[in-house]
Parts: sequence; C-alpha cells; structure tokens
Amino acid sequence: MKAALMIVDVQDTLLPLVRRGAELADRIAALARELRPGGTPVVALQQVFDPESPVSTRLGLEPSDVVIRKTATDAFYDTELAALLTGWGVDTIVLTGLATDYCVDATARSALSHGLDVVLVSDGHAPAADGDPEAGLTAEQVVDRHNRILSTAVHPGGTLRLCPAAELPALVLR
Repeated sequence: MKAALMIVDVQDTLLPLVRRGAELADRIAALARELRPGGTPVVALQQVFDPESPVSTRLGLEPSDVVIRKTATDAFYDTELAALLTGWGVDTIVLTGLATDYCVDATARSALSHGLDVVLVSDGHAPAADGDPEAGLTAEQVVDRHNRILSTAVHPGGTLRLCPAAELPALVLR
C-alpha cells in the first residue's frame, strides 16, 4: 500500500462551525506528524468559497505538503489531485476533514471511482456542529451513519475501510 494523507477543507473559518473542530484539527495534525517521516505525502484541500479562508494553521503544514484549491465538494473535480496521486504512485488515500456529509463523502466516493482504496479515519472527520437537524440527526449520528454507509456500500474501483486515528500509523507505516 502506498498511501497519502488527505485533509479536506480544514480551514480556520470552518472549524468553529463543525463538531469539535479544534480537537479534530489537532488530531489530524498529529496524524500528519506521525505519517510524514515514513514517506506518506500530505495533501490539504482548500475549498475556495472565500479567499480569506486559508487552510488552518492548527494543521502545522510543512513545506513538503501540497495544498490544492478546489471549487466543488468532490476534491477530484477540476483539480490536479488525480494526476498528483498517480505521479506519486499512490493507491490508497487516508481521508480526513470537513464536512462528513458533503466534501468528505463526495471525495471518498470519487476516490473509489478513480480506482483508489480509501481508509476513512473513523474519528477524523466532522459534520456541522448541529448535525443534520432536518433529518433529526445529531453530529455524532451523522458521523456514525456516514462511517457505516461508506464502509458497506458497493463502489466501483477501490475499497473503503474504517480505521480510528489511534490505529492508523500502524496500518499505513507497516
């Protein structure tokens, strides 16, 4: 397995709007610090809805990390992401970020359709702080629902499995 860590839309303006945003950013930053020394590239995706919304400094990005600006929920749509991953020989993305029910979901499905395997960090993504009130779901229920749906659905291309952040380095760096 040749993996890349993908961080979806962890931006300073969005962190206060999602479930435990600061805690999530810190968890993702810790993963990046653990995975980089083993050769795992780090890609931060930035939703371009506001030019004043950079990728969060909480992530502690390094000069070797790549930031890709995107305009859609699907990080592969109209970006250089697929070509970059192919160039690196990546066959697996380790997926984290915001928001569970929008950009994380769309990027996971697109990665699978691109023939990539996905390791969804089960405690590494977050929806809006209030969950999905129209559907009657708390933020925790949104996370649980998407973890279940994405890990059990039949997708073309790759496979998706769940892994909690604490177990991820052992999985990726073995």
